[in-house]
Amino acid sequence: MTAVPISDHSPRRIVSLVPSLTELLFDLGLDDNVVGITRYCVHPTHWQNEKAIVGGTKKFDFNIITSLTPDLIVANKEENYQEGILQLKDRYKVYLTDIYDLDGALSVVKELGRQTGTFARAGELVSDIQSEFSLLKQFRRQTVLYLIWRKPWMGVARNTFIDSMLSMMGLGNVLSARERYPELSSEEISQLAPEYIFLSSEPYPFAEKHIEEIRLLSPNSKIVLVDGEMFSWYGSRLRLAPKYFNELRNHLVRTSS
Repeated sequence: MTAVPISDHSPRRIVSLVPSLTELLFDLGLDDNVVGITRYCVHPTHWQNEKAIVGGTKKFDFNIITSLTPDLIVANKEENYQEGILQLKDRYKVYLTDIYDLDGALSVVKELGRQTGTFARAGELVSDIQSEFSLLKQFRRQTVLYLIWRKPWMGVARNTFIDSMLSMMGLGNVLSARERYPELSSEEISQLAPEYIFLSSEPYPFAEKHIEEIRLLSPNSKIVLVDGEMFSWYGSRLRLAPKYFNELRNHLVRTSS
């Protein structure tokens, strides 16, 4: 990635506590400015070997963060924990994001561009994302259950970024009457009987071996393994999401006919 010239007043030592925004910082051309990331910041892959690892998204190593002397910390209300963020805010400038839909994600791209002196590059990314989403094809309001955890089962409900992506795809979330990430019993999954059940690759790593387990609960549902990053990463990876969603839709249409 070619470095993008930044303002003399822009932060020079950035710590990112949010995997999807870590990737965004890279795509903004801030390779030399990011000094710390979490162990879950897997994109770009080489940063895991080049940047200081400051712990996880829910448990920070404050000693490492202190040693990095950051002038900007990028965090998220949902992915990080309130107590840790409040502790960091006492000492550092923290940009705390709170994202529920595409418009919110695009606003964060632009704001990070403004704060880091890469506003022109941020504008290019926003235009790219909007262009890709203009090509998004929709389902015909088929119903879906999106699962993110096993033991206990946990699904995605309203007021979440994933729910907003499902809605943009034209899918009806069977948990739309509930909030956030509710726990579900096996009996509830059977009663919901959605047309599709999406098993996410993250945070729980659902795999082929789990499909039969779900099929026993909802035998009439089409069960699909999906890339959780495409549904939940609200940074520059959004450029890739519409193409993935269209390919997923086309696959399901072909296999359901």
